[in-house]
Amino acid sequence: MVTSDCLFCRIVKGDLPATVVHETATTLAFRDIGPKAPVHVLVIPKEHHADVAALAAADSGLAGEVLAAAAAVAEEEGLTGGGFRVIFNTGEHGGQEVFHVHAHVLGGRALGPMVSA
Repeated sequence: MVTSDCLFCRIVKGDLPATVVHETATTLAFRDIGPKAPVHVLVIPKEHHADVAALAAADSGLAGEVLAAAAAVAEEEGLTGGGFRVIFNTGEHGGQEVFHVHAHVLGGRALGPMVSA
């Protein structure tokens, strides 16, 4: 289901612009508008799920497709040699800002520690 008030659902519908770098029948990957690394791509399922826990509970196959798309993005962006990071922020304490599940694919330089105090 796509919701009309969700930012990422609006991108999926084509109502808002995005720089798409990878697309499958079920996923969409596009550049983050506020990149935190030289490569910062968001990978989302086209179907709305609030967060990664909700997605995993509802459709583990689609969760796998999101991960496969993240790996494809890393390959296409040339990140597999030096390494990359895939992050799912979940909930307020996890730093989630848009409540449509999305993976951040980050790379292009050494990323440092996973969490800073």
